[in-house]
Amino acid sequence: MKTTATLLGMTGLIGGHILEFLKEDPAFDEVKVIARRPLKIEHPKVKVEVIDFSDMTQFENAMVGSDIVFSAIGTTQKKVKGDKAAYRKVDFDIPVNAAKFGLKSGCKKFLLVSSIGADSSKSGFYLKLKGEVEDTLTELSKKSEGIESLSIFRPSLLLGNRSETRIAEGIGQSLSKALSFLFPSNMKPIEGQDVAKAMVEAAKLNKKGVEVYHYAEIKALV
Repeated sequence: MKTTATLLGMTGLIGGHILEFLKEDPAFDEVKVIARRPLKIEHPKVKVEVIDFSDMTQFENAMVGSDIVFSAIGTTQKKVKGDKAAYRKVDFDIPVNAAKFGLKSGCKKFLLVSSIGADSSKSGFYLKLKGEVEDTLTELSKKSEGIESLSIFRPSLLLGNRSETRIAEGIGQSLSKALSFLFPSNMKPIEGQDVAKAMVEAAKLNKKGVEVYHYAEIKALV
């Protein structure tokens, strides 16, 4: 029986590493990358589907055939020019719709990149939004025909080379590496590659229910 992994957010730090691990892992026969624009990926296991994420029909059709969904999608205030509604459309609407459409076609395993400190009760926009995504997906897991296996990954500062230049983040990475011994365990900076590897390994487990992974749990999977 073939296993198809669907990936959202391939162009990001974690998403790019997830794709590389999926390509080499024999546990996954096919990899479907859903993106906003064409991507140059040449690999026999990989299929790229370009859609308009605001077109619900396109989105739902793209999710058909998924066995496991990896959501590593996200944006930044810079990309959306400070537009919080546009930010929400990416960070909330896309993963939540992916889960709902995946369920409609029988996919009940979902893995999400969230953030340390995600909490819908907080006042700060970013962590509140991440918490709302987690809460919504958790509610989907409680339904009789809902998500059977929901894995939520909450990394702190991500280390690694991004496709875009973020000067302030680069400085923060350097300082964090040097001072990582001072951080509480859950707050330690972590390589994006390690998060990606942990997600792929978690996808192969047969755990049911909701699992939340912080630094220690992520490193244990790696």
